[in-house]
Amino acid sequence: MNIVQELGIQSFCFRGSPTNAEVIERLKACGVAKIELSGRHVDFTDESSFAGVIQLYRDAGVEIVSIGCQQLANDPEKEEKYFRFVKQAGARFMSVNFDIATVPDAYRTAERLAEKYDVRLGIHNHGGWHWLGNRTMLAHVFGQTSERIGLCLDTAWAIDSRHDPVKMAREFGSRLYGVHLKDFIYHRDRTPEDVVVGTGILDLPGLLKAMEEVGFAGYVVLEYEGDVDNPVPALRDCVAAVRKAAGAA
Repeated sequence: MNIVQELGIQSFCFRGSPTNAEVIERLKACGVAKIELSGRHVDFTDESSFAGVIQLYRDAGVEIVSIGCQQLANDPEKEEKYFRFVKQAGARFMSVNFDIATVPDAYRTAERLAEKYDVRLGIHNHGGWHWLGNRTMLAHVFGQTSERIGLCLDTAWAIDSRHDPVKMAREFGSRLYGVHLKDFIYHRDRTPEDVVVGTGILDLPGLLKAMEEVGFAGYVVLEYEGDVDNPVPALRDCVAAVRKAAGAA
């Protein structure tokens, strides 16, 4: 796949912009036209709002590629609404976490709904503090679930777990459904700081090469959580960095 053409942004980057119209304006200012929508900008439990939100993005020429990150806890009535939004938006992916207290039943509910709506679920590996933040647990979950459930590889949080995201992309290649391109540096107290992708710890050309090697066919979005009031300049730099790295990969 052409990573540059398929590149999008996670709407959480624009959490300082409360309306979807503002999100669209900032997204376009970054030079991309694909988005993963977060709960900051859509109430995924309010089905009456779905058509209006989706049409707003379609009219602007923006493709909704995924939503997330959604917490799944074996609550089919609530969670089926997430899947209906994805289907109505014409997307194929959802980034997710599982409530550990509800597994394995939560897996079964997720698999059933993913099959019903033809959606692939990518577990978001949210750092060393999270039970799904390390590769050992991810491998265990994938061994207990169908191929409807895979990985949304967050590169910075992989680094936070002392894992190499390039190796993770290769290891989980057949279950790699999404990528959050994100990069960290660390302060002396180990507090992470978001930076433009490829300027911190992330080997961006190496990651793009690994994604190509495994035949990656999912979705890829930038996630930069710094500069809440105006992340556009940094995100533009992120887009430029991906374009440059794609040429070197």
